[in-house]
Amino acid sequence: MRALYLAVDGGNSKTDVVLGTATGEVLGYVRGGTSSPHNIGLDGTVTVLDQLIRAVHARAGIPYGTPVDVVAAYLAGADLPIEVTALQEALSARSWARRTVVDNDCFALLRSGTAMPDAVTVVCGAGNNCVGRAADGRTARFVALGPISGDWGGGHELADQTLHLAARGEDGRGAPTALSAAVAAHFGRPTVEAVSIAVHFGEIPGAAIPPLSHLLFEVAADGDAVALALIKRQADEIVGQHRVAANRLDLLDRPHALVLGGSVLRAQHPLLHNQVVAGARRQAPLVEISVPAAPPITGAALLALDALSPGHHAEPVVRAALATLTAHDQPPAQEAA
Repeated sequence: MRALYLAVDGGNSKTDVVLGTATGEVLGYVRGGTSSPHNIGLDGTVTVLDQLIRAVHARAGIPYGTPVDVVAAYLAGADLPIEVTALQEALSARSWARRTVVDNDCFALLRSGTAMPDAVTVVCGAGNNCVGRAADGRTARFVALGPISGDWGGGHELADQTLHLAARGEDGRGAPTALSAAVAAHFGRPTVEAVSIAVHFGEIPGAAIPPLSHLLFEVAADGDAVALALIKRQADEIVGQHRVAANRLDLLDRPHALVLGGSVLRAQHPLLHNQVVAGARRQAPLVEISVPAAPPITGAALLALDALSPGHHAEPVVRAALATLTAHDQPPAQEAA
């Protein structure tokens, strides 16, 4: 009987599940909505994953209940040890596989970008997070509970700050900035004050604010000092996360990988990307930096294989199969310059 694995990459907006074999064959791939317990609770997470695991069995043409050797689930919201333990217990109780592995979804992103045993990943998407691992099994991570645990940055923060700085630039409390006119024009309002009032009364929905992060980079590209300073702050935060995680793992003066992910970093805006690369190399001259093209589910599948069959040679097969299955979901990516 062939050995089987289930791999899960569960984020705040979507969840990918793969059913595959120890030889690297991908038998099924499905996608659903969020599975983060922060969004839908622990019971909701279990329900969503059960539906997707049943669906991936059906997609693969394999009866649900067929013995699976390992399920590796990497989930947003698995931040604190108590959260990981609760998820581990809840998922293990479903008996989807003989063995259950649970951890934060950042580890799936990390593995999607590198096979190096010493590695750090910084994720900058809607929010910011960072984890690292060392060859001896040690890991480094942050509490990642938002502002109350010291976190700053990500697309939503950049968008909020863009509106904030635009308002202050317009009324004189802050430095003059082209963000003011750009934000007003973006929403078709005469002033940023009018934008703020429209947001307050719900005429502009909160969901319309995050796209301002794209506007920030457009204005910064024209040389606006306020916009450039905000992007530098984000770059400094990313570089700082790398520094702290790598230092905890004694990697700053040793070869290691830095994997950059999340929508903000995947876009490789030169004004941000170049500062991050330069800053990381100043503090860790031997670092190897990449922005992976492979989606995080590839990393989850590889981690499942690592658990199922240590020393396997199936990585190229898995990467090729999932590159084909997920190609329409991912933008192109490159090695860092």
